[in-house]
Amino acid sequence: MKKVKKTSLPSKIIFKTLIFFAKIFYKKTEIVGIERLLGGNKIIVSNHAQLNGPIIGELFMPENCYIWANGQMVRCREVHKYAMNDFFSYKSQRIQPIYNFASYLLAFLLPCVINNARTIPVYRDARIVSTFRATIKHLENGDSILIFPEKHEKYNNIVNKFQENFIDVARLYYKKTGIELTFLPMYVAPNMSKAYIGEGIRFDSNKSIGEERERISTYLSDEITKIGRSLPRHTVVPFDNISRKQYITNKDTDRIP
Repeated sequence: MKKVKKTSLPSKIIFKTLIFFAKIFYKKTEIVGIERLLGGNKIIVSNHAQLNGPIIGELFMPENCYIWANGQMVRCREVHKYAMNDFFSYKSQRIQPIYNFASYLLAFLLPCVINNARTIPVYRDARIVSTFRATIKHLENGDSILIFPEKHEKYNNIVNKFQENFIDVARLYYKKTGIELTFLPMYVAPNMSKAYIGEGIRFDSNKSIGEERERISTYLSDEITKIGRSLPRHTVVPFDNISRKQYITNKDTDRIP
């Protein structure tokens, strides 16, 4: 039996209202390769595409797919600082007061979303233990996990470099179950209203965790890149919240910002 999150009634109402309008106004997205999730016990690793990745994950991925979400978005008092640093730091300084107001609005709304959606809070301190524990429990239940591990460092015109420690969950899962997890690459293309799940890579329990972090991370980054570049020309929505004037296409390999 799945554990149900304990949230307040007003929080649930706000969440359901936001989801209702999101389903009306956000373009329906097709998940190409969804059959690769059959059987569960998969970890999907995707480009973030700003908020598009998490939105698509919540609205269009299967009900048994749980999403890693930054733990700072769970508590109202932490959202403002996080939003200003992560969402709005690349925006024009001339209109920072507007983004400052927006960050306080997010501080009200995001915890309602994160605490009611199919999410697993991710922390960068000792609480990461709770993240891994919850992830392993969902995997044991046959669920899949969706992760957006990009950081503010370019890899190419399709995807940023990854924070690699998410791969450690495979080692812990193997120690507990004896099963080697499979990681699946996914490329989110909001302007095409599609997300593409590619061929996976299996964790090798015979190798050191350092080797596996590098091997699996490189494979996933390269496969996401391969998928993105193989598609018809389209605008790539980057991880960094930059001006739309700086966006480039999947074919512009010589103009990496």
